[in-house]
Amino acid sequence: MNYRLLGKTGFNISEVSLGTWQVGGKWGEKFDHSNAEKILNSAIDNGINFIDTADVYGDGESEKAVGNVVRSRSEEIFVATKCGRKFSPHINESYTVEALRKCVEYSLANMKLDVIDLIQLHCPPTEVFYRDEIFELFDRLKDEGKIRNLGVSIEKVSEGLQAMKYENVTSIQFIFNMFRQKPIDELFAAVKANNVGLIARVPLASGLLTGKFSETTNFGKDDHRFFNRNGEAFDKGETFSGVDYQLGLEAVNDLKSIFPGQELALVALKWILQFNEISCVIPGASTPAQIENNLKVEQISDLTEDQMQAVKAVYENKIKKYVHHLW
Repeated sequence: MNYRLLGKTGFNISEVSLGTWQVGGKWGEKFDHSNAEKILNSAIDNGINFIDTADVYGDGESEKAVGNVVRSRSEEIFVATKCGRKFSPHINESYTVEALRKCVEYSLANMKLDVIDLIQLHCPPTEVFYRDEIFELFDRLKDEGKIRNLGVSIEKVSEGLQAMKYENVTSIQFIFNMFRQKPIDELFAAVKANNVGLIARVPLASGLLTGKFSETTNFGKDDHRFFNRNGEAFDKGETFSGVDYQLGLEAVNDLKSIFPGQELALVALKWILQFNEISCVIPGASTPAQIENNLKVEQISDLTEDQMQAVKAVYENKIKKYVHHLW
């Protein structure tokens, strides 16, 4: 396992880490603590030392599973969680200092941890990124010993640029993959200048970039890839990275021609890790086998410059005009 610095946190974290949106089972299934425990332990056994969760994953059950496993291990594991998405309605006015403080205390109770290594605002409305009192709260929580660092999870590049105006923002979690390349041009230089860590989520575009889907693939009715393709439940950029499913399949076929005989999922992860600005990538897993497969990216060769340019061309020619201006 290779390790990278998570910006000004000073944490040296595994470049392939773990996102836990579906760690208790596949999307839409009832949370399975036994399965979650196996996945989390497998991750740590294989050198992963950074785990990203949220209070809304499994309605708090994901946090509980993460806390149980982390407390049972002797290794130093950095735990990141997120707050705010549980607010209903999910609007700017719901984000109050009092409500966010309760979120942090709720997460600490769920995980039974003394301190949260990284607390992240969970894709709040854009207006929240301009409110000084919200960011000042997390300085107070740090002084109280409840958190060690503040980060933000964003939908739009512009939100990340605004968040970095606050000195206490140490990391940005954002969607980044072969189908979402805008951050390369508009975010990376600013992140480097501000010593802010970058956490790449949705690295496989909700599975599209595994190359295993087809026109006949069925998704369960409780799976966001079924019910959120047009943003019916939350930002549509979280589902297939905002790319139309049929268009995504066509672009995947183009990518397969660039990398014949290679496992596209590993290539997609390697592509992300070739950007030095990235601190880590957090693919999810619903089985221990998926953890082990993701970690094979550490064994494959870097993409060549010609291959990197070919991936860029697929984005420029097929995807960019549909997604670039939106996020």
